Amino acid sequence: MIVRTHCRIEFLFRFFIVGRSYSSGEIVQDSSDITKRVCKIIMSCPKLGLDTALDQSGIRVSEDVVEGVLTKFENAGMLAHRFFEWAGKQRHYVHSVRAYHIMIESLAKIRQYEIMWDLVNSMRSKGMLNIETFCIIMRKYARAQKVNEAVYTFNIMKKYDVTPNLAAFNGLLSALCKSKNIRKAQEIFDAMKNEFCSDSKTYSILLEGWGRAPNLPKAREMFKEMVDSGCNPDIVTYGIMVDILCKAGRTDEAVEVINEMEFSGCQPTSFIYSVLIHTYGIENRIEDAIDTFLQMERNGVKPDVAVYNALISAFCKVNKFQNAYKVVDEMDKKGDSSKSVEVYGKEAVCSSMHTFSALINGLCDKADASRACVLMEEMMERGIRPGRHTFGKLRQLLLKEERKDVLDTVSSELHSIKVTLFSALFPLENFSVFTAEEVHICSDACCTLSDDGRIFFYLKTMRNGTGFVISVLNPVDVAHNQAIQVNLTS
Repeated sequence: MIVRTHCRIEFLFRFFIVGRSYSSGEIVQDSSDITKRVCKIIMSCPKLGLDTALDQSGIRVSEDVVEGVLTKFENAGMLAHRFFEWAGKQRHYVHSVRAYHIMIESLAKIRQYEIMWDLVNSMRSKGMLNIETFCIIMRKYARAQKVNEAVYTFNIMKKYDVTPNLAAFNGLLSALCKSKNIRKAQEIFDAMKNEFCSDSKTYSILLEGWGRAPNLPKAREMFKEMVDSGCNPDIVTYGIMVDILCKAGRTDEAVEVINEMEFSGCQPTSFIYSVLIHTYGIENRIEDAIDTFLQMERNGVKPDVAVYNALISAFCKVNKFQNAYKVVDEMDKKGDSSKSVEVYGKEAVCSSMHTFSALINGLCDKADASRACVLMEEMMERGIRPGRHTFGKLRQLLLKEERKDVLDTVSSELHSIKVTLFSALFPLENFSVFTAEEVHICSDACCTLSDDGRIFFYLKTMRNGTGFVISVLNPVDVAHNQAIQVNLTS
């Protein structure tokens, strides 16, 4: 009897555990489905009837659902705020800090600062404010060139019972530098540096700001002040300083910084080597570029795509195309390891647009249109769309040689690739709130390419004409179902 009772209890216990595990998995599954349902309701309903439609749907929101919806509608401004307000009134739900932060960023984008501060006061009443809240606001004000407001946000932190620390100080300086207000950032640093124990990040922020200005004497001054204050430069600081010196044409001084870096026990990174090789290429110092590449390998630093591209560009600059092709062959032989890059935290294989661009640009400079066209075709066959500058160079050369038929062929292939990249390689319904039938690719201008190789597809729904943008880091990533980011726009 005791054995039978024990077995029954054990059975019920297992059933209970399995049931709980199954339910938990079901909740996780439903969270994604609910997010999609809410997005469809928001897009299909008029703004005034949104609350009613959401109430009638019977949807029960959670932190994951609200954060997911707000992220998808981060560029939708007041529409996102309407959902945020509705969600906040639901039973058994309280907004998370992340939900507030997403909403604050969204409102700041459309300059709804009064509503933004209402949310800050709401967070304060719930004891949810932190340093990151104010850093977000400072970044948004600085980006909108509201410098005084950004500084004011830092100064009133204490009134909101949040003590400003070094992270907040660095956040303010970074926001100002990235918005090209380095002089104001320097002024604040000079006035307040005794209140905070500045670290290498503080000096790196200012150093990079003066580099972007560009102002080499001030950059040198900041680097010296950093060392004199007893703050040791780290790998980031050294990288910034080398980059600044190389861009200013002070290559030999950059080498001295690298030597000093190695003496202090800090190993140069592939980024630093790529900057130096690229600069040697610009200066037609091909032997120095090769020596740097070989030294990098001797030091045990593996060359990445940026290093290879810098070396290829250097060879093309001095018309040594055979050497450039040998470097490309070496990249191919090394396989995936030489071409892998980090994409949203995952490793993905990417054929480099810049590798082809360097070769094509070099051939165009040499007026070798035939070989440039062959490379352009190979580039597109790999699913890589050439940048505007590269295509523009080839176009000018073909027009100069009166080969309009070839130009028309290349243009046609470009038009074809920008449509098929999206429609054929990645099913739209996998990441959009719409199905494939509800969306169509817009006219001839549906796809553009930014300087960093990001492809933008401009889409709009057939249902109500509302547009949104899908940006993809690289066509190859699309095929691997990676690096997809959807931004909705009203």
